[in-house]
Amino acid sequence: MTWIVGFHPEARAEALEAEAWYSARNPAVGVAFSVELERAIDSIAEAPHTWPEHGKGVRKRLLKKFPYTVVYRILSDRVQVIAVAHQRRKPGYWQNR
Repeated sequence: MTWIVGFHPEARAEALEAEAWYSARNPAVGVAFSVELERAIDSIAEAPHTWPEHGKGVRKRLLKKFPYTVVYRILSDRVQVIAVAHQRRKPGYWQNR
């Protein structure tokens, strides 16, 4: 079963901001970021229980080539991405989402 994955509005904004930042420096890197993020989302949709829980039902899927983490939770009927967080900035800022 493939799960439906939705984004918290702030998580969507974070993803777009990161992609824009990389694209401004090198368009090919911006595309690479988007592709890797999409692969991470696809893998979460296929098997959301794969990545370990980090308290309060929150799970984290690290990107391989970029210093970002997809933070998500499994709800009864879907998966919600609550942050696309840079790994070295403001840890845990997304916890109130």
